[in-house]
Amino acid sequence: VISMVMVAVGVYARLLKHAEAAMACLAVDPAILLVVVGVLIFLITFCGCIGSLRENICLLQTFSTCLTVVFLLQLAAGVLGFVFSDKARGKVSEIINGAIVHYRDDLDLQNLIDFGQREFSCCGGVSYKDWSQNMYFNCTAANPSRERCSVPFSCCLRAADEVVINTMCGQGMQAMNYLEASEFIYTNGCIDKLVNWIHSNLFLLGGIALGLAIPQLVGILLSQILVNQIKDQIKLQLYNQQHRADPWY
Repeated sequence: VISMVMVAVGVYARLLKHAEAAMACLAVDPAILLVVVGVLIFLITFCGCIGSLRENICLLQTFSTCLTVVFLLQLAAGVLGFVFSDKARGKVSEIINGAIVHYRDDLDLQNLIDFGQREFSCCGGVSYKDWSQNMYFNCTAANPSRERCSVPFSCCLRAADEVVINTMCGQGMQAMNYLEASEFIYTNGCIDKLVNWIHSNLFLLGGIALGLAIPQLVGILLSQILVNQIKDQIKLQLYNQQHRADPWY
């Protein structure tokens, strides 16, 4: 049910977008991610549910195999991310830069970036000047945009008594140096902030990973137990049929 809701929300979000904008940022579209994850969860849980109800060995083995693959992929991603932290950091930087380029093309992506910058008190990937990669915020003299040399309002320092958000507070910030800009916006990039947050919350992330792994391992174990029970029942039925056919039985 949860997976069907995820797919429905993702499809609805995609249908609301303009075709040109949707195709431009397909790789960083949260709606697409929602649909893909929802479909995968539905297929896996469908195999497990129907396989257990109908006592279908094929579906149960598919369910167990899929859970095993997902668990191994999660384990491999964690190990590789720890061992090859520099490459993982580069991949994260690439994703963030791609999101910056398509910031104005997708409202969902825009809201996601604004939320991240506000929560982590950061701006851009490495620094606030990364926003020059966006065609609207580009700081070159040839850029005709009214937002030239600006940054999104989510980069701005907010006063404690601020009631109405000033969406133009990032105007011209890229033209300032770090010291000048730091009085008005967050100048540190989100990559360093994200890395620091991960290092500060390793126990929390470990608990979440364990919380995800335990149900998967339990599902694998229970599905294999059920498969073995079904096979035993099949052997017992075959044994009884053979002995009923025996005239000396």
